[in-house]
Amino acid sequence: MTAHRALPVVRLRVPTHEDAIAWHRVFDDPDVMEFHGGASAELSVYEELTARQRKHDAEHGFCFWTMLDEDDEVLGFTGAQPWPHATWGPVGEIEIGWRLGRRHWGRGYATAAALVTLERVRAAGVPSVVAMVDARNERSVGVTRRIGMELEERYELPDGRKGMRFRSRF
Repeated sequence: MTAHRALPVVRLRVPTHEDAIAWHRVFDDPDVMEFHGGASAELSVYEELTARQRKHDAEHGFCFWTMLDEDDEVLGFTGAQPWPHATWGPVGEIEIGWRLGRRHWGRGYATAAALVTLERVRAAGVPSVVAMVDARNERSVGVTRRIGMELEERYELPDGRKGMRFRSRF
């Protein structure tokens, strides 16, 4: 039997306009962005993303929430949203996802927050969620396994990158 360490305390909140600045700051790192285009995004990207998440929360009862630690420091985000692409991937599905600032990696925050996300989307009546993960992203693949998701499909993106689709059914 393997021993599991206790997961950290995390709090999730609907992202504020100010969280766009915090997300921009904590994600401004090539390691964080390695599987998300490789380069830091402009602040305007996070302004649009946080606004879209507020809309998702109002319409669906869930979104990519701002993730905070026990001291209310912004760690990144986790949550769920309708799949945002109309021409590829699991169109019509609900996607679960997470992104953390580099200095918060390896502490269990993504796993703890993803478990809370699963509880919230299940409570909202969502029958299943998918996680679309770059096959090279071992950290995210590990989170999917720790929260009990099952590998459903391996796929190739138009740009040649390999991906993995995981699913949780409720």
